[in-house]
Amino acid sequence: MNTQWEEKTLDEICEINYGTRVVKNRDAGTIYPVYGGGGATFYMDTYNRENCMVIARFAMSEKCTRFVDGKFFLNDSGLTVKTKNMNLNQNFLDWQLLSLNDKIYSLGRGSAQKNLNVDLFKKIQIKYPLSQDEQQRIVGILDEAFENIEKSKQNTIQNLNNAKELFDSYLTSILLNKDNWVKRKLSEVAIDFGRGRSRHRPRNDKKLYGGQYPFIQTGDIRNSNHFITEYTQTYNEVGLAQSKLWPKGTLCITIAANIAETGVLTFDACFPDSVIGCVFDESKTNIDYVEYLLQSFKAILQAEGKGSAQDNINLGTFEKQYFPFPDKTTQDKIVNKLDNMRKNIANLEQIYTQKLKDLDELKQSLLQKAFNGEL
Repeated sequence: MNTQWEEKTLDEICEINYGTRVVKNRDAGTIYPVYGGGGATFYMDTYNRENCMVIARFAMSEKCTRFVDGKFFLNDSGLTVKTKNMNLNQNFLDWQLLSLNDKIYSLGRGSAQKNLNVDLFKKIQIKYPLSQDEQQRIVGILDEAFENIEKSKQNTIQNLNNAKELFDSYLTSILLNKDNWVKRKLSEVAIDFGRGRSRHRPRNDKKLYGGQYPFIQTGDIRNSNHFITEYTQTYNEVGLAQSKLWPKGTLCITIAANIAETGVLTFDACFPDSVIGCVFDESKTNIDYVEYLLQSFKAILQAEGKGSAQDNINLGTFEKQYFPFPDKTTQDKIVNKLDNMRKNIANLEQIYTQKLKDLDELKQSLLQKAFNGEL
């Protein structure tokens, strides 16, 4: 370390202040957010903090340090750190605390949730140059660099969203408002159409599970990318006896919780009555065409599921809904176009996702260099 740098423990050079226990007040005139381990979950009409770094004390997440702009109320699941050393710039301290996020998180104790070991936190070593000008120089570099990185991240996120919107727009333009296409219900092009089965109560009875038969749930469908290739639960013979085994190639549609999500089975599987299964007549339609078709109708179908404690669409929604079906040859051509575009979009998403990762790594690299005296 450069000889012009000093090293002290947090409790030697800083005031560590705990937040205040929160009392809910939802009828207040002026509302300020409340921050702590669990985030902004309460409302207050007074505040006790402004423009400072918050350290999670209870229910720590991997991002346990965060700078909060403006006025806010801090509950007792968080704390703040202020310099009491005239030679230590507060902004420099804030940046260093941010750079120590992983170390601070490692001081959490507990299995169900991590709570900060404050005694160990107080003994964290803080390094700083004795020169105030040098501290301010480093702060200036980090301020400018992080501002530029954040702009780049926002642009990348926007490009990622634009790519997804481009696919959705193309999907809609191809499949919707085709008045010259025949309108059919899904049941008219299917050889098997209906809800999944899970007759046994309680549904979470352990004697149903742990066998060889995949049991698909709404989350598995939501997380699929066109094709369902993974599952998190299985039925045994007892589970199968009170359910139904749907064949590979079945189109699954969620009608509860994650509504109007779709995916095609790549293996035989069971699923509950919160999922509709469709086995299509290949002479009448292309299953991939129907899956794309339902994606284009998702916003409309989801709107029909609003208004209850848990959004849901029932089987009747799909029994009554008419969808546009061109001839089989046209369906195949549409699927080919959409498949190609989906692959291109997926490639773009991979590029943008990697860029976001690279930007985050750049931030960590800058912080590490800053507090090793390398900037």
